[in-house]
Amino acid sequence: MIAFYFGRLMEIFPFFLKGLWMTSKIAFISLVTCTLIGFVLGILRSGNIMVLKRLIGVYVSFVRGTPFVVQVFIIFFILPEWGVQLEAFPAALLAMAIMGSAFICEIVAGGINSIPKGQWEAASSSGLTLVQQLRLVIVPQAMKVILPPLVGQYVLLIKDTSVVSVIGVMELTRVGWVTVVRIPEGLMVFSLVGVLYFMISYPLILVSNYLEQKMAV
Repeated sequence: MIAFYFGRLMEIFPFFLKGLWMTSKIAFISLVTCTLIGFVLGILRSGNIMVLKRLIGVYVSFVRGTPFVVQVFIIFFILPEWGVQLEAFPAALLAMAIMGSAFICEIVAGGINSIPKGQWEAASSSGLTLVQQLRLVIVPQAMKVILPPLVGQYVLLIKDTSVVSVIGVMELTRVGWVTVVRIPEGLMVFSLVGVLYFMISYPLILVSNYLEQKMAV
């Protein structure tokens, strides 16, 4: 019976590859979006404008303090009641962007705040504008602190793509649930799902480990 189920699983393996492609697409777009938004929010959060710092702090606290699946439900099921109708795919991307940017914001803010005050004063006395100070002096130094946890956060974001299956996005986890209906051998099916997730996450894990060792030195 196991051999029969395995044969059926191999027959529909291309279906899993389509799910893997959807997961990779969501992950890539989300990582780019989260990084851009997260860096902007992180820089603002580490600044001296108290109103912005507090508003961003409330945003970050709310996102980090609520389950991601609840955020997905709010975007996909509640926003339409307010006139904002989104299909499953853009709703998934929006949810990932909101969640991921909050975590990356904290990583970036922590990295910038780790730079000694003297570096800011030296950059300012050199006649650089605030943007130039950040771009040429502060952020390059902060990246040594930011990079290792940032890459680790990327791995978590890739795994969090599995949550968007609850709104019908046909990514890898959703493919697994659909397949279990046809092949009632859950361990075999979701072992395959786990292996495919591992394939796209493991390179980032290696990069994260390498960066941690390199930055430590």
